[in-house]
Amino acid sequence: MLDEIKLIEAIAPDILTVLQERYRILQNVYWMQPIGRRTLAESLDLTERVLRTETDVLKRLKLIESSKSGMMLTPKGEDIYNQLGSMMDQLFEMHQIEKRLASYFGIARCLITGGDSDQQIKVISEFGHLLYEALDDNLPNGKNIIAVMGGTTMAQVASELSSLETEQRENLFVPARGGIGEAVSVQANSVSAEMAIQTNGKYRALYVPEQLSIATYNSLMQEPSILEVLNLISEANCVIHSIGKALHMAARRKMTEEEIFMLKRKNAVAESFGYFFDEEGQVVYKIPRIGLQLKDIQNIPYVFAIAGGRSKAKAIRAYMKNAPKQTWLITDEAAANEILRGATL
Repeated sequence: MLDEIKLIEAIAPDILTVLQERYRILQNVYWMQPIGRRTLAESLDLTERVLRTETDVLKRLKLIESSKSGMMLTPKGEDIYNQLGSMMDQLFEMHQIEKRLASYFGIARCLITGGDSDQQIKVISEFGHLLYEALDDNLPNGKNIIAVMGGTTMAQVASELSSLETEQRENLFVPARGGIGEAVSVQANSVSAEMAIQTNGKYRALYVPEQLSIATYNSLMQEPSILEVLNLISEANCVIHSIGKALHMAARRKMTEEEIFMLKRKNAVAESFGYFFDEEGQVVYKIPRIGLQLKDIQNIPYVFAIAGGRSKAKAIRAYMKNAPKQTWLITDEAAANEILRGATL
């Protein structure tokens, strides 16, 4: 049922707000009937004018009725209220978890889908749907430069996007970093290109390794084509990135045994943007790199972090202690519940 509601919400974004508001009215009338409009408005923290508009609709639908003693549910209204109960409990619970997690991290928004992406691969597809809706709703008109990280989650998310182009909006996707020697399909170049293709946008590639010697770095910085793309990356107004588990990312980056031992000794649990973090969110190691740095995203208006699965809860919690306040976190119920277990706000 929740999946069906999300599909409906995709074409009628305000439907959940309307549904929740009217359900709250039915619920409060049921609890306190017969009840006058003024008392009901105070209970719901609504103005009497707004409440009158909604109760008039509910009266026309024959869900509530008025008498001298106040408003009451009709038999039809009581039946509808009872049938809605379990579904609304699930909806309210998910939205409350989203609000609680956003408050816990001190960030702009959390979007949570059901399930555990560790166990259910299709949950990652839902991350893509949530990201698409967030981008479509938030990206401004004009030219947007969207910097994209790589990774297996990001590659799967990219394939779920749809057109974001409009007559007023043009989107250019760029990789947020160079390659790290992994499969081509999950490198930032490939992921940003796939996102551009899926959304009918444009893209530019950055054909350099992420990790370089100083001499090689200085040499490449003289190349006009590379400088052009790096300048575009520096002008990005949106970044989309994932959050990885420290030791897994160290293996992907082909770090030495000595470096991996050092990460274990320093209790590293998370990695993002080439930074490794311990459980307290402290940076314990940083890889020299070409591309966006952690400090660069502080002033980027639109930041979307995508990570899920119960196994990533520690990594998400650690990284989010460094996330800019404008971040939107897209995750799943398993990770959210694990993060909030025992949390105090």
